[in-house]
Amino acid sequence: MKSKITEIMKEMRNGETQQKVATGLNISREALSSYETGRAKVPQDVSQNLMSKFQDPWFAFAIRNEYTKTGPVRLNGPNFDSHRSAVREKTIEEVKEVLVTLEAFSFAKPLQNISEWERPKAKLLAEHIIEAVTALEHTLAVLCDEAGLSYNEEWQEHYTQLKVKGYLI
Repeated sequence: MKSKITEIMKEMRNGETQQKVATGLNISREALSSYETGRAKVPQDVSQNLMSKFQDPWFAFAIRNEYTKTGPVRLNGPNFDSHRSAVREKTIEEVKEVLVTLEAFSFAKPLQNISEWERPKAKLLAEHIIEAVTALEHTLAVLCDEAGLSYNEEWQEHYTQLKVKGYLI
């Protein structure tokens, strides 16, 4: 799958010059150009600064996928409807599906000991979880984009709550 980082970086600039964005990131225009054209990979500190500056959830998707080859990618195929109500409905459908599959799959014994006939059920559950995560992440991105919420701040508040609840140190 082709990297979307270069395309998204150009979109994020939204008409701003490379020089202006590069100055704001404390990098050279040439460095920004090399990231935007794919001649060089975006370093971690630059990607974090880009997220801080632009708060673009689609860039977060692209960066995560580029470096880990995991996580949702921005859907853009002919069967994807990006309107907020369609994204919402698809998310509801996927979450219901994963709940049904999760309730039907037993975690009573250690999962490394599941039988060969249970393995397809585990695989189906994994597939449904990934579909739900993809739908939920798209819903969050659309919500932040259209409601003017900060994608970064929403995640930071979540991390703070996880610490308060004792789930993170």
